[in-house]
Amino acid sequence: MPTGKIQVLLVSAKGLHDTDVFNAMDPYALLTYRSQEHKSNVASGQGSTPEWNETFEFSISGDEVTDLIIKIKDSDVGTEDDIVGEAKIPLEPVFLAKSIPPTSYNVVINDEFCGEIKVGLEFVPEETHEHGHRHGHHHEERNYGGWKESSY
Repeated sequence: MPTGKIQVLLVSAKGLHDTDVFNAMDPYALLTYRSQEHKSNVASGQGSTPEWNETFEFSISGDEVTDLIIKIKDSDVGTEDDIVGEAKIPLEPVFLAKSIPPTSYNVVINDEFCGEIKVGLEFVPEETHEHGHRHGHHHEERNYGGWKESSY
């Protein structure tokens, strides 16, 4: 299982079922990977074809590869936000390819197709030294030896 970061570009959605009867819905997305969660901006009044163009970052570590879950909800003032649908995005392909251009994934609710969401993925592996230490720039000063102390 790779360690690093996944950058998720949330582009847009289309063909969503509009849950608001009187006006266009105000959709937003909740992106969840394990215990990490991000929320997009609300695409006010954009109804069934919202555009977000936002990037989110998730830390990846551990042995288990789980899917990225994106839930689309309709922001309702005064009542609980309606769930429009959700997409499960497998992350295995992005670990192998390092980058997947924006691709459409099915949005489903109760096992029924209810639109598409367009998402781009990029995997940024964490560099490790051959000893398995995490690579950080703050360790490099020590490599110059003791000349600082002995320069009286």
